[in-house]
Amino acid sequence: MGKILKNNLGLKLLAFLFAFLLWLIVVNIDNPVMSKTFSGIPVIVEHSEILTEQKKTYQIVDDTQNVDVTISAKRRTLSKIKAEDIIVTADIKEMYLDSQIPLEAMVVGYEGNYESIYTSPRNLQILIEENVSKTSNITPMATGEVRDGFVLGNLQTDPETVTINGPESLVDRISKVTAEVDVSGLGEDSILASQLMFYDEDNNLIDQSRLANNLGNFGVNVAVTLYKTRQVPVDVDTSKIAVKEGHSISSVKLAPEEIEIAGPDDILDEVDSIEIPAEEFEGQIVNSRTDFTLNLEEYLPNGVQLADSMANSMIITIAIERNGTRNYELPIGSITVKNLDDDLRMHYTKTEDLEVHVRGAKESLEELNIERMAVIDLKEYQKAGTYTVPVKIELPEDCSLEGIVTVEIILEKKENGG
Repeated sequence: MGKILKNNLGLKLLAFLFAFLLWLIVVNIDNPVMSKTFSGIPVIVEHSEILTEQKKTYQIVDDTQNVDVTISAKRRTLSKIKAEDIIVTADIKEMYLDSQIPLEAMVVGYEGNYESIYTSPRNLQILIEENVSKTSNITPMATGEVRDGFVLGNLQTDPETVTINGPESLVDRISKVTAEVDVSGLGEDSILASQLMFYDEDNNLIDQSRLANNLGNFGVNVAVTLYKTRQVPVDVDTSKIAVKEGHSISSVKLAPEEIEIAGPDDILDEVDSIEIPAEEFEGQIVNSRTDFTLNLEEYLPNGVQLADSMANSMIITIAIERNGTRNYELPIGSITVKNLDDDLRMHYTKTEDLEVHVRGAKESLEELNIERMAVIDLKEYQKAGTYTVPVKIELPEDCSLEGIVTVEIILEKKENGG
């Protein structure tokens, strides 16, 4: 029996084959072929210079710049593969239909150790556009508040223009280029570094990732000039204002009487006041108290500006009086109220001063203080409502009112006896 086994070659081969098959089955059961999908693998675009040489550019569309990669390999091999081992390329040379580039995937260090590999999607989708350039002025802009006693004077960018290069559709959207700097707490002239910002016509910020410009990494600087401030009076020449016959100007009131201006030191030192010339009122005829509203910026010397550009309005109030009379401004709050019913409360419909004209001897008019003499008597006004009430003014015997003075009041019922 032993000789048969030793001399039977076919039986030996059969046994070897059986053992190999058994080993192969065990190995495959223990280390089977499996598949795994890796998500978000970035696509590397190759030979993009082909488009650059044609003065064209491309944009990846349909979110195909990151793809999924599915790999089939032995379990032990697959367990070792990491996402960073996977490279996905799109070769511009292989583009077809002017928009589709086939994707090729490989696993670095595992070449030939996997059964299959494919991407999803299978193609990179691109949009090809003309590459264009555009030169734009740079607008300097400041945020924040400078130190007290100073105002922002001049802003100047260096350089003043920038040449932008990129896809035509994106470059055409650029409506404004700005260089923004923060001047918070600044108390001296300074040069500040800034970054360019691109905006469309709706003032929306434009993403610059697909744009290039001729300034590169140098960026742009903004020279900030500060001006000192000072308060100066406003002088108004009313000599050419005409008043009706028998009358004269009794007072000229300015609001404001002083303004805060700013400018370079050498110019600011020469300004003692802001002059409103008589020619401004030439041809004006005043028959009663009249207000003139002027834009102060029109009367500032060259090189001088308002410290607050919003405070550019001035009101000039011209009051007139009949010759032999004097015009007085009677504050509403100075009027004494008599006989107000205990169940009522009162307030005035307007808070402006009343204009009161008094005739009398010059000496008496100069000494007169009508704020202590004005009274309204509400004895006849016992119900809630709106009333026009005469103002009684106790004048000296040698003085008299020119016309009737009235004031409009509102009487309201007190609630809960309050």
